[in-house]
Amino acid sequence: MPEKECYRIAIFGNLHRTELGLQVSQIISFFHDKNIVVLLDEYMQNYIHETLQMSFKNEELISGDNFSADLALSIGGDGTFLNTAARIGNKNIPILGINTGRLGFLADIAKNEVIEALQGIFDNKYTIEKRSLMKVETLDGTRLDAPYALNDVALSKQDSSSMIIVHAKTKGELINSYQADGLIISTPTGSTAYSMSVGGPIVVPQAKSFVISPVASHSLNVRPLIVPDDWVVELEVVSRSNSYQISLDGRSKVMDQSTRLRIRKADYDIKVLKPLNHTFFETLRNKLLWGVDKRND
Repeated sequence: MPEKECYRIAIFGNLHRTELGLQVSQIISFFHDKNIVVLLDEYMQNYIHETLQMSFKNEELISGDNFSADLALSIGGDGTFLNTAARIGNKNIPILGINTGRLGFLADIAKNEVIEALQGIFDNKYTIEKRSLMKVETLDGTRLDAPYALNDVALSKQDSSSMIIVHAKTKGELINSYQADGLIISTPTGSTAYSMSVGGPIVVPQAKSFVISPVASHSLNVRPLIVPDDWVVELEVVSRSNSYQISLDGRSKVMDQSTRLRIRKADYDIKVLKPLNHTFFETLRNKLLWGVDKRND
């Protein structure tokens, strides 16, 4: 990080992860002799004080979304990272993802790498990747509390039997009328998440694109589609239940089928901080076991 007399570091975590305490303890120890103000939500501060019986040397309570920091630490899995990104919003604060979960493409710092990664930050041995987001607008003015998504926007049916039809258009032309259980529109960051699980392609973070992937399509001929992210995608849903569910990075809301959506690239990015030895392809090789031959195990 740039040389400063005092650094402000916000810490967000998933209290349901059993390894959270170990990671926080390591960070408290590492920060002890450094001039750092740690910003904590009330839930994190209570957990550290009451459950761990510990504290940082200099703490500041975060009140609402009005805060500033030089760095944010997200301790958990990729879901925790997405929640952290939602809190950071357009504040231009880099995020380091520390993994206490399972796979972890965004939260990719393992428990035995935490101190090395933090020291690398203070030694300016890191890179920052800019990750694009999507913004969702409703054409009828229906309110979405958090209309931005770093990973994906997913539409899905509300009943267990019948499919929905999603009419997708861009630049005034129909892309397709998807008959399926749902439809996913993902960013390159989200291409390794829900989209990948339904057969969508893996896209490098620097690609300027959206991936449109059907979920359990009625037609076997329909395949995921990549479009430029400067195109605006409009969606209209037809459902027997007269409703559908929209999920933005896992934050869900039931919508009336009359509510049409417009998806566009957001006007800001999320900064993801990476140690020098953590590249996208290295993460793919490690997380997806590319090149590993399991036949002789």
